[in-house]
Amino acid sequence: MRRCDARTKCGHRRRPSRYVRPTTYTFGAFTLDLERFRLTRSGQPVHVERQVFDVLAYLIAHRDRVVAKTELLDNVWGDRFVSESALSSRIKAARRAVDDDGVRQGVIRTVFGRGYQFVAEVSGELAPAPAATATPSPPIEQEIEFCVAPDGTRIAYSVVGSGPPLVKAANWMTHLDYDHESPVWRHWTEDIAVKRALLRYDERGCGMSDWDVDRFDFEAWVEDLEAVVDSAGLDRFPLLGVSQGAAVAVAFAVRHPERVSRMVLYGSYARGRRKRANEGSHDEAALDIELARVGWGRDDPSFRQVFTSQFLPDGSRDDWDQFNELQRRTISPENAVRFLETFADIDVASVAPMVTCPTLVVHARDDHRVAASAARELAALIPGSRFVLLPGRNHLLRRDEPAWPQFLAELDRFLVEDDS
Repeated sequence: MRRCDARTKCGHRRRPSRYVRPTTYTFGAFTLDLERFRLTRSGQPVHVERQVFDVLAYLIAHRDRVVAKTELLDNVWGDRFVSESALSSRIKAARRAVDDDGVRQGVIRTVFGRGYQFVAEVSGELAPAPAATATPSPPIEQEIEFCVAPDGTRIAYSVVGSGPPLVKAANWMTHLDYDHESPVWRHWTEDIAVKRALLRYDERGCGMSDWDVDRFDFEAWVEDLEAVVDSAGLDRFPLLGVSQGAAVAVAFAVRHPERVSRMVLYGSYARGRRKRANEGSHDEAALDIELARVGWGRDDPSFRQVFTSQFLPDGSRDDWDQFNELQRRTISPENAVRFLETFADIDVASVAPMVTCPTLVVHARDDHRVAASAARELAALIPGSRFVLLPGRNHLLRRDEPAWPQFLAELDRFLVEDDS
């Protein structure tokens, strides 16, 4: 199998530690390594969002006192304006990561009206670093390149990380550059690229690929994937498909069985809403399209909020604002309608039984956008596939929810056989 060429050298760059004395803190079964930016439990990594890690690190370094909310906001977020609800959500995620909760408070204690204090017993007594203004997280280093699809459409793609390759079939509402700022997609790149060279690209009609295109059909999406992997010089590789990108991955795997070693599908379905037997799905597709047609381009985000509440029903207010911004930045109102019309007519049910590579199908149990039954149907159609349900309702996994590290663990476990 050919590895990615020099373009893959643009890896994930770790942020320099903001602490004067990089060290490790151990409490119970957990170790917080400031130098390596790692939280482990009994030696096994615990995946946490960067800001969650920073909250834990700051609290443990200043555990001799109660840390005010304003101090945490200043030193974790710097000069970015964020609400106290964002801090509360990170505290909740930090507690969840270290097996604590708001009732027990055995690790992080809330002092109402004042702030928070790290109260778990820590091995070793190291002097805490002085308070310092947070350094904004640097952008992920990447080189964005372009290839040309058979119809002349320019498709933007990039490779992040190093190691065995993993190709992600495109889905809508992505932007190769902005994704690294957005909490909606950043962890999908950062965390996956820790162990492998992740190739991703923007679908035609959105992000950094051409927006003004004549063809907007499923066949064109498959051809775009073919053009990207050919341009990147990949012969054989595992393939990741998210949401409607999963159907593209299935079609590609059937068309090119010699090139796809393994396939991971998340938030997937075999049939779009107009192709399902359930008449309610047809009505939902019509409503989606009309909402996009009427309200996608408005300054008032209330129409786009309908999609936001389906993709991230358990998101915070800040998460919703970020997703609304993602919609506005990545796609035009006209193309949003075209995407939704094409999604509704997707149907890979007839070709899915022809998939020959090992396949893992993962889905949130109570996904509000794509019902688990749709993913179960696709898994049943693919011979020998493995179907895994994760807890949660979000269609796009957030970094601070329990399902995210579970997804990463399933992904790593499944792909490790391909790496050997």
